[in-house]
Amino acid sequence: MTEPNILLDALIEEAHLSHAGFAARINELGRRRGIALYYDHASVARWIRDHAIPRGDVPEIICEVITARLGRPVTLAAAGLDRSRGDRISDAPLPQVLDRAAAFWRSEARSATGSAERSAVVSGPAAIAPVFEWENPPDDLDVSSQRGHRIVTPADVVAVREARARYEEMYRRVGGIPVFPRVIGFLNGQVAPLLRESYDNATGQQLMRAAGGIVAIAGICLYDADRQAAAQRHFFDSLRLAKASGDRGFGGYVVALLANQAMCLGRYRQVIQCAETALRGARTRLSPALVTDLCTLQAKAYARMGERKECHVQMRRAEHMAGRIRRSDEPPETDYVQPGLAELQHAEALRQLGDLSPAQSYAEEALAVAGQCHLRSQVHRYATLALVLAARGETGASAGAALRMLDRARGMESRRIRDRVRDVTQAIRARGDSAAAREVAERARDQFAVPV
Repeated sequence: MTEPNILLDALIEEAHLSHAGFAARINELGRRRGIALYYDHASVARWIRDHAIPRGDVPEIICEVITARLGRPVTLAAAGLDRSRGDRISDAPLPQVLDRAAAFWRSEARSATGSAERSAVVSGPAAIAPVFEWENPPDDLDVSSQRGHRIVTPADVVAVREARARYEEMYRRVGGIPVFPRVIGFLNGQVAPLLRESYDNATGQQLMRAAGGIVAIAGICLYDADRQAAAQRHFFDSLRLAKASGDRGFGGYVVALLANQAMCLGRYRQVIQCAETALRGARTRLSPALVTDLCTLQAKAYARMGERKECHVQMRRAEHMAGRIRRSDEPPETDYVQPGLAELQHAEALRQLGDLSPAQSYAEEALAVAGQCHLRSQVHRYATLALVLAARGETGASAGAALRMLDRARGMESRRIRDRVRDVTQAIRARGDSAAAREVAERARDQFAVPV
């Protein structure tokens, strides 16, 4: 199913035109040119809903109507009406990229399910293209803007940064499902207007960096809600903003988010490709915490493919880098790389390889420092230990870890956490119908509607 023409929809709203009024102006301009047009509100709705491009000179007439109404040039590409380019604007000028992102945020803010659910998750070369474009020239030499009447200030940028930190903390406490509407509302109501204002290059780079950070949080919330197509779209937008900011390290962080999503989708070669691209493309500007995370992602991907030697190589790289992490020197986005994360990921990798004894040791090491971590991280640590113990046939101990997992997951609204709870419950039940297994299953049903 085709994605709606969110660009045209946003422009019509910005022009303060109803669908019927817009159609009437198009018909009138057509008559002036000697073209008999009979469009109505239903025609406009179809152009938006089905991304239908009218025939002949009508797309140019549409742009002319909007240009006259807004007082600035509107191109076919800016209105989503360029037949030759379709929906791809990766090589478009930055202002056009920003307008498209803002139109997407507006569409998400207004829709209960979101427009991106009408399209599938991008795969194959198209999934790697945004990463390739981030890594390679041309760079944005000047991101200044003179489009608005107001000048963006450093205080505006700080407000966006603070919002990112606030929403990240909310996500960790309650999950992405309830937090996403707040994040997308902020993007639509606060960030999009700032991007349309005026700023010099230095302020513009800082604004792109801050905006990219909160777009990434929106993508994380959608990933957590299992809305993968929309999440991927936000990650792509965040990566483009990262390139505009000139911050290669931040771009590497966004590529790591794409690698993590690829892991969730079972695209293990893509995980490795993204991770290696981030390490190469950031040009030595990645922090130790981020390098640690990228190495553990690769280790898990190799484990899923049964490639033991490569898995262990990445585990050793991760352990070496983890010892160099200094939280005071890290960017705010890498705060998720908390004490014991490498051990937790190693336990998952070794569990996949069937090396259960060392997997248990790593899982217990991760739990030993869990008190220094946020609740969401604690949930995953207890889940991993429970899975390892269940695989070893230690049902009682596994159920005990699962119950502590459920204690910490109480109140979270997250499809990812729900899936984790389901996997743990099924692993324990597969070992027998003990009283402990039944207790875990009943708690999982009550908290997350996991079938017993």
